[in-house]
Amino acid sequence: MLHLIFVVFLGWVVSFLGQLPLGTMSITSTQIAVSESFKNAWKYSIGVALVEIIYLRLVLKGVDWILQHRLFFMVLGWLTVVFFLGLGIASFISAAKQKEDKKALLLNNKLNRFFLGITMSALNPAQIPFWFIWSSYVMDLNLLNSSTTEFNLFTLGSGIGTISGLALYMYGGNYLITKMNASTKTMNKIMGIIFFIAGLAQLWRMLFEKVV
Repeated sequence: MLHLIFVVFLGWVVSFLGQLPLGTMSITSTQIAVSESFKNAWKYSIGVALVEIIYLRLVLKGVDWILQHRLFFMVLGWLTVVFFLGLGIASFISAAKQKEDKKALLLNNKLNRFFLGITMSALNPAQIPFWFIWSSYVMDLNLLNSSTTEFNLFTLGSGIGTISGLALYMYGGNYLITKMNASTKTMNKIMGIIFFIAGLAQLWRMLFEKVV
């Protein structure tokens, strides 16, 4: 019983730490909390976590399934490059033209934030190699055994860890931005930089690394 609790905790730790570096998912959760409400930010975070646990469960299911669908992940990877670089350019253009404190570019729509989270997370195939590396590592250390029960509990823990990491950005980011009195224009510039970095990083993976 203690080991099963540990497996949940292990999934939480790996996923929580993976959310800490500043990225598109985390900064978007901050933007939603600041510009809209914590309720919408939670919806977004749950959407992100839902897709991530699906990706993780596919990884734990085995390499064979992913290899059989290699073309799908290759197309998804290139779509991510276009999506992030396009949003980066659009964010800078929006910041340059912005004369009033409107919502940030990515949030200037009526899309339910839960589905925004699903979309953003689905267009982030970098989660696949991340979970390949970490799941293999913890299994090699015999911290995670190859059983359906432990895989499910590890996945559950990872989902909670993702939401916990995003919650840190929601509340911590909201506090910092409120303290700094940062404008939406500034947030658009920050998002533009982050999207460019994410897009270029994904382009590097597609050109020089084996994605799946």
